[in-house]
Parts: sequence; C-alpha cells; structure tokens
Amino acid sequence: MTVACLESLTFGLGHLVRAAGALGERLLLLTRDPSYYAYELERLPTDSLDVVETDTFDVERVADVLDRTPELRGLISSTDTWTLVGAELTARFSLPGLDGAVLRLTRDKAAVRNRLHEAGLTRGRAAEAAGPGAKLRGPLLKEVGLPAVLKDTAGTGSQNVWLVRDERELDPVLRRAAQRPLKGRLFAEPYFSGPVYSAETLTWAGRTRLLGVSSRLMSAEPHFREEITAFPVAFPKALRVSLERWTGEVLAAVGYTDRFAHVEFALTADGPEVVEINPRIGGALVGEGLCRALGVNVYEAVAEAALGRRPRLMDTDLPGGPAVAFVLGYPAEPGVFTGVAGLDRLADMPGKPAWYPVKRIGDPVEHLTDSRGYAGIVYAEAETAELATHRAVAAANTLRVLTEPLPGPPTGVR
Repeated sequence: MTVACLESLTFGLGHLVRAAGALGERLLLLTRDPSYYAYELERLPTDSLDVVETDTFDVERVADVLDRTPELRGLISSTDTWTLVGAELTARFSLPGLDGAVLRLTRDKAAVRNRLHEAGLTRGRAAEAAGPGAKLRGPLLKEVGLPAVLKDTAGTGSQNVWLVRDERELDPVLRRAAQRPLKGRLFAEPYFSGPVYSAETLTWAGRTRLLGVSSRLMSAEPHFREEITAFPVAFPKALRVSLERWTGEVLAAVGYTDRFAHVEFALTADGPEVVEINPRIGGALVGEGLCRALGVNVYEAVAEAALGRRPRLMDTDLPGGPAVAFVLGYPAEPGVFTGVAGLDRLADMPGKPAWYPVKRIGDPVEHLTDSRGYAGIVYAEAETAELATHRAVAAANTLRVLTEPLPGPPTGVR
C-alpha cells in the first residue's frame, strides 16, 4: 500500500517516511531533483522509501507514474509550488483531499483577502487593476490607502513583496514590480503594523485545533526577509483561546475543512490580521519544531489525512517537549556559496545547536532580500521559546556563511 508525496518541503521527509511506516504504508517520493532532499535521504536507510525522478510540473507524466503505482491510497502535496498540481491529481485518481476550488482560492492572496473582508475578518480589501502595474496606482490609493503592500497573488518565500509607506515611494515601487516576473497577478493590500506570527493548525471535518503559534521575526523595513522563528510562543491563556477561535473562523471562511494550515498573521493594536493562508505544514524547520516541542510525530497526521482518516492528533493529549527556535543563515554578500565558518564552535554552546544545510557548495546566492538567499538554518532548543531564541541567535552569531563573487563576463567582452 502506497502513499505518494508530490515533492516535499526541504526538511521533514524522514518524519514522513516513519509516519507512513507506522501506518503500514510505503512512501513514494515524486521529484524533479532528488538531490534537493540530500540531507534527509542521506539519513534514511536506502530501502525506506521509493524515489521516482520525473517532471513534477507535468501533470500527465506524474499521472502516468501514479497510474503504474500498485495500491495507491493517498497523495501528499505539501508545497505552495505544487499545490494545484497535487489538487488536480488527487481529483483525477479519486483520492482523499480538499476540494480543488478551496486550494485554488488559498493560492490567490487577493481573493483570500476579499473573501475574509466579506466575512468581516479583515479591515482591508485587495486592490487590483487590469493591465500594467502603473494602472494599480489609482485603485491602490482609492481602495487601500497608504501604507500598503504590493504582492504577487501566488508568491512564496517573501518574494515579490514591496512596502509602500507614502506616495513618494509608490511610483518607483510600481516600476520595479512591473519588471518582475510574477507567478500570479500584482495586487495591493493594507500594511498591518505589528509583530508577525504563524498559527500552526490542524483541521478536520471543519473543526480547527491550534497546535501552537510560531514567532516570525523579520528584517527591518522595507523588506520582509524572514530571519528568526520560535515555537511555541507563550501567549496568555485568554489570548490563545481567542486566537484558536479566530483561526478557525478564518479557515472556515475560505472553505478549509481538513488538514494542516500555516496561517501568518500580524497582531495589530486592533487584533489579529491575516497576512496569508498556507494550506500545508510550515516550511523551513517548522515541522521539525512541531515534532520536538509537541512530543509527537505530527507527520502521522499528514499521512492519516492523505488516507482520508481523522488524524489522531486532533484529540491527542500532547506530551510536550523543548521549545525550539531557528535562525536562517544568510551570507553578507551575494555570490557563489563556498561553505560555513565556525560550525565547530556549536558543540560548546547551550541548546544543542545544529546547522541544517539548504544550499550546496557552488550554488549561486543572488538574492539577499528574501528567503531565496539563506544557505542553511541554525536550530536550538530550551525550556521556553524566548530562551530558545536567545540560544539560536547566539549560535548563529558564531557562524559566517561564505560566498565568493559570482563569475563575471570574460575579459574583453563588452
């Protein structure tokens, strides 16, 4: 009996393999590039899962592989990039899964904003304009106001996100946005001031359980580069209860009835405001942190949901574990990634710090203003998320992500 996984997040594959095995299933990983999962695959026994290399953007090719898979019982699609491909394949093979229309909605940030506004769950609407980005100027000023954020409706990893604080910044930002290739459409929404968090939730049959909240510390304005995450944030009980109720209402408003979600929100002076809804478990080391801090393999719930079963995690008393934090390791300069200095110092530091590599030696690092630029992650743990953050930052401060200049054009070439 097989559960297929259409690509995966960078980390968590090992937990997913063990989760499938505990349920009597075998995991099949479909991927364009198995080396992307080298860190996880090197730590698993060679016969613990099946890996098939194929063009995972080609629905027909993936369908052909699935058609030849004996006893296919479920499909897991846990990345933003392949969400809609996974939805189409799930429907084609009549596998358990969310309504494709719901997933298409969650991948359209402007549509989500307007749906939540209609439900009374956000103060602001999205503004769009037909045609070039400059045409967005009028609708933005009229319908959204300033400060505002310009976004790609299908963007990921804080890419193609621009803050406009005043009218003086608006036209230059619109010109920059017009030059960027987008995965979706350009739109504008209000900028909600306040610390940003992520609600890590599991929903089944329309009921949502808040597993905890992750902090989301980011770079200074005007960029939104993710830098530090910790879990679980210690909210007062009354606020935690209200956040659980609110996230349940948010997910219900977009028709989200089952599975994990990663709901980013700003906690403003007037209450929480959604930043975006991700129909999956959190990226980077969020899944790892959930497993350690909650004391359970949360990926068993991922596999159970893919099989159409009510996840036991919906009702389990969580044994708990250490709080966790991690820091994304960016180089000081763009270039070719050549390694990390200072890894030997982690052994003497508190919190069991560890380096989780993302990039490989020789990979280019061209973008340092969003999450495309980090080369790895420094993880640490402690009794509270606050202490874990201190330990992770201290460990990260001992490391240097190294780059060499990108090769330029040959001498004499104009």
